[in-house]
Amino acid sequence: MLAPNFSPFPLLKTERLLLRQFTLADAAGVHQLRSDDAVMQFINRPLTQTIEDAEAWIQLILDALQKGDGITWCICLKNETATHVGSIGLWRIEKENYRAEIGYMIEPQLQGKGYMYEALQAVAHYGFTDMRLHSVEARIDPGNVASAALLKKSSFVQEALFKENYFNRGHFADTAVYSKLAPNYVQANE
Repeated sequence: MLAPNFSPFPLLKTERLLLRQFTLADAAGVHQLRSDDAVMQFINRPLTQTIEDAEAWIQLILDALQKGDGITWCICLKNETATHVGSIGLWRIEKENYRAEIGYMIEPQLQGKGYMYEALQAVAHYGFTDMRLHSVEARIDPGNVASAALLKKSSFVQEALFKENYFNRGHFADTAVYSKLAPNYVQANE
């Protein structure tokens, strides 16, 4: 069984990004992103209404980190490491199954420029090598074409489609489940 230990917090660097630990100082950036209806349209979570809502979300991820139940990185551009531009994390860790779910979001002006691809590669590598995960899954709204393309580019394979399995913003919505297995990751990167 997995026994994740995220201390010290693992900083991840890509060509253009620094993935670091969240602090409560990131609340304004989190609020800006998570209160944007267009950004949140495919995410089954309520919009943040206040800075306090954003602080509460940050506290949830810090608590999960401390318990070894999940790890979420604050995405920053390398030249602006104090400024939150997004998040990516491994959560819903199934320790007995060596599996975790990945979730991510980034500021609209950075979408479609390869930033999330860089972050996803770094986090998947960490999950498979450092955490020793066997599989990583992503659950997305099938209408989120950009997220589906990102996952496919990153060698995730769609393994399920749940029809109208949750109620979001006044209607029932579908969930597409993508996954990537560790052996495929190792083989593709040798």
